[in-house]
Amino acid sequence: MPDRSTSDELLLSLMKDGDSVAFNILFERHWKELYSTTYSICADREVCSEIVHDIFLNLWLNRGRIRIESFKGYIHASARYHVYRHLKTARRNSLEYHDRLEGTRVSTNQGDSKITYLELERKVEIYLDALPRRCREIFKLSRNQHLSNNEIAERLAISKRTVENQLTHALHHLRVSLKNFLFLALGIAASFF
Repeated sequence: MPDRSTSDELLLSLMKDGDSVAFNILFERHWKELYSTTYSICADREVCSEIVHDIFLNLWLNRGRIRIESFKGYIHASARYHVYRHLKTARRNSLEYHDRLEGTRVSTNQGDSKITYLELERKVEIYLDALPRRCREIFKLSRNQHLSNNEIAERLAISKRTVENQLTHALHHLRVSLKNFLFLALGIAASFF
């Protein structure tokens, strides 16, 4: 009866004759290393686990027909093949999905989009209130009243360069302040598609 000290070659020979204990020893001996090999390529735990189990299942089901020179070489080559085949299939399925999506109408939850927009608008107002009064005034004239930089400069009796600097400062402040909110909002919006 085989044990944990039995060589891979002898275990393989016993397994070919239908010895399930030899098969179990081979599985226990090599599954972690094989899993690591697949994970280094794919990095998806569930997929890697399935691939390792598929390799050993195929090994058991085809035990009478397969001819293996090096057991470790065989299972590692098989693992790489299965992972690449999975990645190719996943890439093809992803492209097919997008091709089918082009001709279809996508519906989204407009209520969630409206809430996200209103929340963004509220955040912008809060962050604008943190700006100096003149900077906030210039930004609102530009964005809310759609005045050009020249019109703002004339109205406030300041130089066009001052208007440009203040707008740059306000936009930078908003970008930095809203960065985390925008990632969250984009993540929410992406989940609808």
